[in-house]
Amino acid sequence: MAEDGRRLGGRALVADDHPLTREGLAMAARAALPGVSVVAAGSIAEARALTQRSPMRMILLDFHLPDARGFSGLLTLQMDAPTTPIVVVSASEESRLVEAARAVGAAGYLFKSLPLDDLAERLRRVDGGQRIFPPVAPADAAGLADLRARLASLSNAQRAVLVALADGRANKQIARDLGVTEATVKAHLTAIFRKLGVANRAQALLAARPLIGRAEP
Repeated sequence: MAEDGRRLGGRALVADDHPLTREGLAMAARAALPGVSVVAAGSIAEARALTQRSPMRMILLDFHLPDARGFSGLLTLQMDAPTTPIVVVSASEESRLVEAARAVGAAGYLFKSLPLDDLAERLRRVDGGQRIFPPVAPADAAGLADLRARLASLSNAQRAVLVALADGRANKQIARDLGVTEATVKAHLTAIFRKLGVANRAQALLAARPLIGRAEP
């Protein structure tokens, strides 16, 4: 333990496909997490390989990675590392994305425009168990509050299926991508429809798209 009571060591993962941004985020992680060893990935596939190799103390995840659509990357890493705090780091400051990240279980949402010291301070708070999100305009938050609550009731696997559904993937492809059977996918869809208060795939997509629909860079 450090003198201030914070734990030492461990590994942090920075997943971003821009080398300069990766280095900046790595510097922030080292400043925030005493004794941490930082590893880097440029894609979700690389990030998965690293998280499956050894546990991570924290994951810093760029929202726009080449092999991720919307929050599919976050949800995939949540399944691989369910106890690791994942912080979304993005150049986008849209309230919709901030609220979506909160709804699907991110530990925080940080803007890439923040100074290094501010990034480190927020990561330090996440490491201490807090969830850190920028303020959202009351009108935006109110409009998404009910849907956010419904999405928060979904399990990680159900969220992953919903995001895959939003990408237009069929049950067979979803099953292959998530490493489960088609029967499992159908069971998840049934639970998703019930929790979202909808009757079918089309209604689920319409209900959830404001939060998890694909966002363009």
